[in-house]
Amino acid sequence: MSLPPFLKPGEKVVLYDGVCKICNGWVNLLLRLKLSRRVRFAAVQSEEGKALLRFAGLPDENIRTIVLIDGDRHWIRAEAILRVMRLLPFPWGLLSLPGLFIPHFISNFFYNRIALNRYRLFGRYDTQHPVTSDYPGRFLHA
Repeated sequence: MSLPPFLKPGEKVVLYDGVCKICNGWVNLLLRLKLSRRVRFAAVQSEEGKALLRFAGLPDENIRTIVLIDGDRHWIRAEAILRVMRLLPFPWGLLSLPGLFIPHFISNFFYNRIALNRYRLFGRYDTQHPVTSDYPGRFLHA
């Protein structure tokens, strides 16, 4: 198993849209809920994010989804969100339990509806949103 670039053994990475306001809000929520420090973050627009997308065999341009990379495996869309939620400490990790009973094609249908309209519904930043200094070492990009 080859190690994803920029990560240490045992680390995972969440790739997110750095100009999307709801995506940035979700990342900030994960950090406030004390997601394991073994999970790091990178915007898909960053060079680190693009390199990780290529590592996972995904296109590095115009990607419109959340990606979780763990070693040589990756998950996208709703499955990535549910797997990240399982990593949250108790009781927050329990929020992922309903997702165990919903088929992926249904959860991804709803994920895709939100993703296609996220900028219109929630807004977007003109450039990649800057990372706050409250969480040093959590982001792969500066």
